[in-house]
Amino acid sequence: MAVNWLPPVSLTASGRPVFVPGEVERCLLPAVDLEPGENPSLSPLLSGLLVLTSHRLLWIDETSSSGFALPFAAVVHAYPPKKSIRSMFASPRIRIQVSASPDGRVVAGGTRSEMITVVLRGKNDPDVFYGRLLEVLRSRQWEVSVEAEKRDLESVSAGTSTTTAAARVRMPVVGVSGILRKEQELWESTDKSLQEAFQDLNALMSKAKEMVQLAEKMRLKLLSGPSAQGNPNEEEMGSKQDMQDWLLSVGIASPVTKESAGALYHQQLARELADFVKLPLEKAGGMIALIDVYCLYNRARGTALISPEDLLQACTLWEKFDVSVMLRKFDSGVMVIQNKAQRDEEVFARIVSLAQKPEALRTGISPSDAALTLGIAPALAKEQLLTAESIGLVCRDVSPDGFRFYINLFREIDTNDIYLIKKPGPFHAWLSAISLSG
Repeated sequence: MAVNWLPPVSLTASGRPVFVPGEVERCLLPAVDLEPGENPSLSPLLSGLLVLTSHRLLWIDETSSSGFALPFAAVVHAYPPKKSIRSMFASPRIRIQVSASPDGRVVAGGTRSEMITVVLRGKNDPDVFYGRLLEVLRSRQWEVSVEAEKRDLESVSAGTSTTTAAARVRMPVVGVSGILRKEQELWESTDKSLQEAFQDLNALMSKAKEMVQLAEKMRLKLLSGPSAQGNPNEEEMGSKQDMQDWLLSVGIASPVTKESAGALYHQQLARELADFVKLPLEKAGGMIALIDVYCLYNRARGTALISPEDLLQACTLWEKFDVSVMLRKFDSGVMVIQNKAQRDEEVFARIVSLAQKPEALRTGISPSDAALTLGIAPALAKEQLLTAESIGLVCRDVSPDGFRFYINLFREIDTNDIYLIKKPGPFHAWLSAISLSG
């Protein structure tokens, strides 16, 4: 059903909304309807996820991965839920008066006034939501950038007026009026110092927002893969590696918290985590240990840390969502996160190819050798080798020097003629390698 009375919302691959610079998530409510006014030509939005942020009211349809936004710049007034006997048996409703264009689209500074009804179904508390909505509307954080520009203009004009005032002849401090004038000048000087301090702070915050925007653009560019115009050289690959390391330390601008998400905490945490691990997975060769993800993710969240139990529960919810990553547990109990596109058959083929090299036929391969070939950590390469052993592709030799894995030659033995040596084949290649070393 086409809905054009609200602007659309950009969503990530996991279904999380893409926030604008400076936007912070405040509250999430499931099973919420948005009903337009008495205009029958406008279609209502039914049973979606409502996200209250510092700049907008977002409605997301998780089944179709689409969403729409109600910008607070277009909100005129919000009315509290009605308290009556009838309301006790019906879903709570919060009405929001907005400005709209003549065709019914919600825009800031519109010529018409429309009423949008927020219908809260389920166990959502209307009073708590309305209180947070009023708090956001009163803070008017979406106007920070506009106010910052005004303050810059005022600072220029203030500098001119200060120069003019300095040229004036100061009156001598005499009597009570002189003392009062001196106190007033002191207050004006203090107020000016505070304004300059806050201007510097706002400038720093605006620069930080610009850096977050730049980091997000670079992250998306890195995730898009290498350019089709030839192969990158070593210098470009080194720069990309350094940029990936730097982006991992930028952090998450508005992390999901229990306070904002409520009962949807683990679901939204799973979606946010699925978006976050894309870059570390690309860097780690498509597989990364769960403990490493825990450290990287908490580092990016700053002070909004999560527990290992929350991380594990969020990863287990990926099976219910259409995300590109998955949680995997090896037979040894080691848990990793890997891309769904990574197939074990491809990994095993690379392990078998490595084990059939002349040097590997003589001395075997170690987890470190497999790690260099697969591009993953040695501990995870060891798990892949053990998995390959469990299906009969390689054999393991345990010595004081550690584990060594060899190609499984027993698969080459013909039960009808055990002395038959297939040419060419791994057994023949092994005999050639042994004879050369002897």
